Amino acid sequence: MTASGVLQLLLFFGLVVLLTRPMGSYMARVFQGERTPLSPALRPVERLTYRLLGIRETDEMHWTTYAFALFAFSVIGAIFSYALLRLQGHLPFNPQQVSGREMPPDLAFDTALSFTTNTNWQNYAPETTVSYFSNMVALATQNWMSAAAGIAIAIAIVRGFARHSTRTLGNFWVDVTRATLYVLLPLCLVGSLALAWQGVPQNFASHTRATTLEGSTQTIAQGPVASQEFIKELGTNGGGFFNANSAHPYENPTPLANLLELLAIFLIPAGLTYTFGRMVGNPRQGWAIFAAMSVLFLAGLGLCSWAEARGNPNVAALGVTVHATPDQPGGNMEGKETRLGIAGSALWATVTTDASCGAVNAMHDSFTPLGGLVLLANLMCDEVAFGGVGAGLYGMLMYAVIAVFLAGLMVGRTPEYVGKRIEKYEVRMAILALLILFAGNVLWTGLATNVAGAVSRTANGGPHGFSEILYAYCSATANNGSAFAGLGGNTPFFNLTLGLEMLVGRFLMIVPLLAMAGSLARKAHVPVTAGTLATDSGTFALLLAAVVLLVGALEYFPALALGPIAEQLQMTAGRLF
Repeated sequence: MTASGVLQLLLFFGLVVLLTRPMGSYMARVFQGERTPLSPALRPVERLTYRLLGIRETDEMHWTTYAFALFAFSVIGAIFSYALLRLQGHLPFNPQQVSGREMPPDLAFDTALSFTTNTNWQNYAPETTVSYFSNMVALATQNWMSAAAGIAIAIAIVRGFARHSTRTLGNFWVDVTRATLYVLLPLCLVGSLALAWQGVPQNFASHTRATTLEGSTQTIAQGPVASQEFIKELGTNGGGFFNANSAHPYENPTPLANLLELLAIFLIPAGLTYTFGRMVGNPRQGWAIFAAMSVLFLAGLGLCSWAEARGNPNVAALGVTVHATPDQPGGNMEGKETRLGIAGSALWATVTTDASCGAVNAMHDSFTPLGGLVLLANLMCDEVAFGGVGAGLYGMLMYAVIAVFLAGLMVGRTPEYVGKRIEKYEVRMAILALLILFAGNVLWTGLATNVAGAVSRTANGGPHGFSEILYAYCSATANNGSAFAGLGGNTPFFNLTLGLEMLVGRFLMIVPLLAMAGSLARKAHVPVTAGTLATDSGTFALLLAAVVLLVGALEYFPALALGPIAEQLQMTAGRLF
């Protein structure tokens, strides 16, 4: 790793730390109904929205009602997106003349569920498959809706920890409205303009045909890219306007655009940790969560960067220079953009797999086995190292419940967390959410590896081919959307099974966590005593990070051993490092 690469990583993380408190404080004020600097402009719009939709702002919901509202919101959105994709040939803003033939029923089903669940898995080439109208209305709208829903669920679960002796967790429709108006809208307005300033297209022109210097013809795709690009990163969605995603120079044209997009991915997830601390009345609790996430993120980033900078020892044995020199960057540059390099590619891949963002600026299929292992492990740990908008926080709170339970067993005390006694029901719900995610990953992977038509869609055999299938289902379950890229997933089998697993990963995890939050909200506050475990300390942050890694290892080590670990041993003649 070069000095400039290290500085790039440190600059990014330093900016995340600086932005966490102001962003988190702002969101705490928004969701607690307090006045914000944007209230004079947006409060009238908020009131009008409630009036038009028949929403009573002061009405609150039991956790079951909150969950039902989420399902209704998502089902309507999925049906809406499916219909538009199938009918796109009859709709406006379609200079490419694409039609429903490019979106057959199984692919439209997979795509609609993918964007509804914040996954944005794309089994199609966007430039030739969807119209501008489909991109803007069927898909980009879902980027907003799924992101707002994720934030709302996180806030509802935080209220379960923050409130005492109540049966309600807030109002889903109010939370979604505020997330959209006060958080997503102003940030996307500024961010989209910044990307357009950096050279990201924003137009409705048809694809341009150009003659190259060699005399051949090249088709240059364009369209309303900037507006979709920023919400895909801010909402940790990840669906690319172009097939090359954020490796495409129109999506990611400059170093500044690359940095802005990276910051957008972590901005809300990191800020929500401070929001949690503010809402439970102890900001140190939020910083402890932030510290645990940072430990996991930096550990994965360090290993991935080291592995990619080290490169393949078999290539070095052939006499090829694999170290950085003034003439070449060194390391493993296969599948990477030369303008971004090792550091930029490793940072982006780690950030997007720690968050539920499927955007890529390098092909994960081309990473070294250890680099790929980090990306898989991030997905398998449920993307809690900051994670998706909302999903990262409530995923980490799930692990926090397990961590305080284990700590209570070790010291012989009833576990407590932020003034709430953690009892059998809460632990059961947290474990149930974990098992739902684990079962989906391993069962579908096991089935796919025994279906000849599925195995034949992998570009590689052996451990790497297994990793391609495993990564696909881990990505679907984690609502990430990135792929190893060696898997040809546009088949009825993968479209159906991946679509179903996206639903499982999004909604069947949320139900037990909302139930846990509802149970906690009913409990009275437990005063701190001399024997209370301090959960706002660095010790607890390390314990929490260790629990995440321990649970992930217990669940997935056999699968990792069959994939990236076996591949690493093959590459290094039996040595892991």
